[in-house]
Amino acid sequence: MFNAAGCLGCHTNEKGGGQPLAGGRELATPFGTFHTPNITPDPETGIGRWSDADFIRALREGVRPDGAALFPAFPYASYTRMTDRDLLDLKAYLFSRPAVAAPNKPHDLTPPFSWRFLLPVWQWLYLTPGAVPDDPAKPPAWNRGRYLVDALGHCAECHSPRTPLGGIDSDRYLAGNPDGPDGDKVPGITGTKGKGGIGAWSDGDLTLLLETGLTPDGDVVGGAMGEVVRNTTSKLTADDRAAIAAYLKTVPAKE
Repeated sequence: MFNAAGCLGCHTNEKGGGQPLAGGRELATPFGTFHTPNITPDPETGIGRWSDADFIRALREGVRPDGAALFPAFPYASYTRMTDRDLLDLKAYLFSRPAVAAPNKPHDLTPPFSWRFLLPVWQWLYLTPGAVPDDPAKPPAWNRGRYLVDALGHCAECHSPRTPLGGIDSDRYLAGNPDGPDGDKVPGITGTKGKGGIGAWSDGDLTLLLETGLTPDGDVVGGAMGEVVRNTTSKLTADDRAAIAAYLKTVPAKE
């Protein structure tokens, strides 16, 4: 659960020598720079005082225990689709990790994007709670893959373009993002053939990339996707990687 959700990569300042999950990583975006928070069970600087209800509300509704809205750099627009059981399993694991006393750094955002009181409007526009529904016409592996892609793995957060207000452009779902993490271009992962998608890839090509980072042409992914492979997809079960591939291969092409 922890590996699939990708918590380690964002909430660890690896370049700065930070402790795992203690936050402090800089995330550069068109709206300014976010600093990821401490999510260790430290009671003062982390989430050690959060109740189960607090945790579920943060990931499902984008609201902190004090009632303030969370900035959507935290991908709760995807996590909102996780099941209660998976949310609580994730919380239990996080609370089993070592507590680290590391104060959170303030974000450095450009107005009006720094105005937290506007976030409920963003949530009204772009946050759609609700489970990822199973399709009874599809095999279990496909449904599992859809859940991993759309909820736990939050793939659309990076692989879909954003609207001017920072919401995911649902009409261009997984079609690539010209301005992804740290300003890097993120490729599409729909059925489009060529550089705009993975339509020409086999299931084996996809599972190999998710496990090792190797692309069909012999290259190795780097940057943010390299981190995803190292911290997330390489640690999934072979069945889960196959499920992701099975689902992605059916996502309609978008030219």
